[in-house]
Amino acid sequence: MRALVICTGGGIGDVLLATPCMRALRSRFSDVVALTTPEHRDILLGNPSLTRVIDDRGHFFDVGETLRRERFDAAVVTWATLRSTLLPLQAGIPVRVGQARRWYSFLFTQRVTVRSELGDHDTHWTQVLLDYARALDCDTDDPMPTFAASSRGRGTAATLLRAAGVDGRYAVLHPTRGIAAARTRWPTARLGELGRALRETFDLPIVVSGTEGDRSIADAVAQQAGGISLAGRTSVAELGGLLSDAAFVVAMDSGPMHLAAAVGTPTVGIFALQSDEPRRWAPLGPHVAVVRGTYPCPPSHRKETCPDFACIRDLPIAPVLSAVQGLLRQ
Repeated sequence: MRALVICTGGGIGDVLLATPCMRALRSRFSDVVALTTPEHRDILLGNPSLTRVIDDRGHFFDVGETLRRERFDAAVVTWATLRSTLLPLQAGIPVRVGQARRWYSFLFTQRVTVRSELGDHDTHWTQVLLDYARALDCDTDDPMPTFAASSRGRGTAATLLRAAGVDGRYAVLHPTRGIAAARTRWPTARLGELGRALRETFDLPIVVSGTEGDRSIADAVAQQAGGISLAGRTSVAELGGLLSDAAFVVAMDSGPMHLAAAVGTPTVGIFALQSDEPRRWAPLGPHVAVVRGTYPCPPSHRKETCPDFACIRDLPIAPVLSAVQGLLRQ
């Protein structure tokens, strides 16, 4: 029996947190194949639960025909868009699992209600996605996300570091959350202070990561921290290599935070807004810690709509340093 997992929406973290669902499907299906976007392909390459990774590239009907030829018995859609919802139907896949309580839910044969819609905001998102596998009588005792850092990614990251003057141990600070609308008002001064404190406390070069869109923020943080910025200069594979070889990673709640935790690097995740849900989105890995902000955010201030991110400007630095020290002692 063959299963397809469609994870073409969301960001790095959303694709990575779907990997336990893929592992669970192997308990019943001999072949598990993932369909994802080309930019997220490297997150899933080398995953032992997957037989193949297919790029969702090209015209809808061409991709649908490619999937039809694969003759899948079941499909799981972990992040629904109109395209990802219609593709299993177009491909003639008889069993289709997706989210309930949406206008498009009638297109799925098995519909799963997301736990938060039932008032549960504490269960981790990996368990929410595992509910999709459970709809097919599949489960796993291992809910940890899986990422295999490639030798190519690690080698290119090492080359970038040497070119920037970093040859030896280093730490990574990821100062953004991937919310494009917030970039113009995202504070950098406090994050620069945090980077400087990390550099001075642990006597390590600080490398600031980010996307091309984050470059202005990352460059400003790196300058204030006395570190270097590689924002916009790494692919997902190279970012994975950078994070996997770091002494530790400090990251805002983000996809790179989950990536660092999954490769086993000591990782501190920062959840600054009071509306953040760290139990639901905490990094999962062998060496992880969470630091919560203390700023009294109004209930209406959420990551998508916060007007000033005062919680970042007021971020306590000492608990972050303490959390890193605790992980390194392990």
